[in-house]
Order: sequence, then C-alpha cells, then structure tokens
Amino acid sequence: MIVLSRKEIEELMNLNEMMDQIEEAYRIFGTGEYYMPPRPSVEHENKTLMYMPCYTKDVIGTKILSIFPENAALGLPSIDGVVLLNDPVTGTPVAVLDGQAVTAYRTGAVGGVGIRHLSGNDCHTVGIVGAGVQGFHLALYACAAREIHTVYIYNHSSRDLTEYLDRLEKTIDNPAVKVVQCKTVEELVRKSEIICTATPAKEPVLPDDKALLAGKCIIAVGSYTPQMREIPDAVWDLVDKVYIELPYACEESGDLSQPLAEGRLTQDKIVLMDQYLASGAREGVSKETTYFKSVGMGLFDVCIAQKLLEKAKERKS
Repeated sequence: MIVLSRKEIEELMNLNEMMDQIEEAYRIFGTGEYYMPPRPSVEHENKTLMYMPCYTKDVIGTKILSIFPENAALGLPSIDGVVLLNDPVTGTPVAVLDGQAVTAYRTGAVGGVGIRHLSGNDCHTVGIVGAGVQGFHLALYACAAREIHTVYIYNHSSRDLTEYLDRLEKTIDNPAVKVVQCKTVEELVRKSEIICTATPAKEPVLPDDKALLAGKCIIAVGSYTPQMREIPDAVWDLVDKVYIELPYACEESGDLSQPLAEGRLTQDKIVLMDQYLASGAREGVSKETTYFKSVGMGLFDVCIAQKLLEKAKERKS
C-alpha cells in the first residue's frame, strides 16, 4: 500500500492537470458511471466528522474528514483527514493520502474550473475572502486558470497575515504576481474581477451591493451546512444562472437553501456544471455576473487521489 504525505502530494502536484481531472470527474458524473451515496456527517460541539465514499469503475475512495472551525483561533487548519483508496474488485486498500492536502488541492481545482469557464479571459485580478487553507489554494488555482497580476486578500479576523501573504506570493508560480491585503471587503470587491469566498460564515461576507458585485465572477466554496451563508441577496438580482456541481448542494448549503426557501432563487436558474461543460460552453467569454457554488463531492476526491496515485507510481517506476 502506498502512503502519500502532504509533502509528497505537493511534489506531485500540477495545478492544470488537477483542473483537467476535475473536468474528467464532471464527465463521469454526467455519465452516471459511479456510485456516491449521501455523505453522512456527525457533529458534536461544533466539531464535525464527515464520511465521503465513492465508487468508480477504476477505484473505490473514501475521505474521512474532520471539520473543526475553532482551530483557526489556534493557528491550525480547520479541515483535516485522510483519503483511503481501495481496489474496486477485491476491496484491498491500495493507498492512503493526506486528506487535508487532497481537500485543499481538490477544492482549489474545483474553483479553478469554475474560473476557467465562468470568468473572462481578460480577468487579471482575483480577490480571496478568507485567509485559510482553502483560500490559499483558490488563489493558486486562480493564477493557473487566468493571467492574474494581483491577488487581493481579506480576512474577517484580526490575526496578522504577514506570513500568510508572503508564503502565498512565494508559492504562486509567477514572480510577477503581487499579493495585497485589503482593509475592507468592499475594497476587495471593488478591485477584483474574480471573487472567491472560503469562510465558515453564517452571514454573507460580501457586501449586499448590486453596483459593487455587477460583472464579477463569484466562486463560493465555504458554506457546507444550511445555517452557513457567504453570498448576499444582491447576487440573485444580478445572475441569470447559478452553477452548482450536484443537486444535493441545494439542501446542504445555506447559500442555496435559504434563497430557495425565500423565493429569491428559483430552480429554473440552477445549472449543473457537468451539463454546462457538456454543452460545449466556451471558456473565458463571460462579461456578465456569474456565480458558482461548490459544496464538494466524493467523486472529486476520488478522481484527484487516483491521479496522484498514478503519478506516484510513474515516479517510482
């Protein structure tokens, strides 16, 4: 059995390959050649364990995820876990991967695919709301998907971001990219053509201002319970379509369930991303306000982990 640590995953990582793999996951999703039962979760005292199993014809994968939001106050990532891969015929365990790294790179890749297909080719600025692990990786993928020259960061907490900003600037594979901290979220929205949110907020983190949000590409990945919400009502007056990865997201995320319950968002506006990609949608042409909401799914993790395992085997051969 192969064990891949965070360091080994980082050495194997190719951001564009990972985005391509997410697009392959969407293709598999569209064909129905997988089995992905509802993911059970157990919550106690604001601490959540989530189990994400998924079967494909090539591999069985299960991500066991811990989500501890209070870790942020300790200077620790709020998401951790492991990914277990099994042989689809015998069930034999074939690999264990660092779940924190897989989740971070997978979530970033999902956001990157959203940016690939829902933002204009001429977008050169991205704003990240939430200076955590997910926000860090969304910034990396944004810079891989578009020719970004400035990454703007806003965090609601008062913690010192000096080390975070410096590390992000050094990790982005382009020394010309500048990483800048914004004092307010309004400043970030005003300066950014692409906006990514990655927070555990229960109230919208973006300003409820149609004029500020108009024409932006919005990628939201933070809300994963019906009580969580990052996106303000102004967005519903600006978008013709809302792009999601699977129907269950409408129940799981407050960014979808709440406006649906209030009638601000209607089902006819919701488009599954696999269908949008299969329709031959052109990349990089949008000038309108676009909004993609991700809650993640086990199929993404399995496809990313499978690709990493293949690369690890190639390196050892």
